[in-house]
Amino acid sequence: MDKISIKGLKLFAYHGVNPEEKENGQKFVIDIDYYVDMTKACHLDDIDDTVSYAKVVKTVNRVFTNAKYDLIEHCAQVIADGILNDFDAVYKVDVTVKKPQAPIKADFDYVSVSISRSRE
Repeated sequence: MDKISIKGLKLFAYHGVNPEEKENGQKFVIDIDYYVDMTKACHLDDIDDTVSYAKVVKTVNRVFTNAKYDLIEHCAQVIADGILNDFDAVYKVDVTVKKPQAPIKADFDYVSVSISRSRE
């Protein structure tokens, strides 16, 4: 299985359990690996034979910013569902949602959740 990666996608959204997170919003960082058969694209050099990362980013931006969610676990699922729903050629997707400004009193880089989803 071949893999395309999008790392460090920064999106601003209004997710979180606390009311101020839904009111003020914050930056999230998203990593995505999606798996497709790129054999034809590798040989023919045609964008139509792969899954465009630009189109995947548009899907992620749409589903991630379309609503306000409490949990980053749910955000990760929404992203995975969006990619699998929009791109039939994707076999599997791994999503990590990082929350660098999580409202916890500690010195940290970010909190994150990671999920893997595939077609049945």
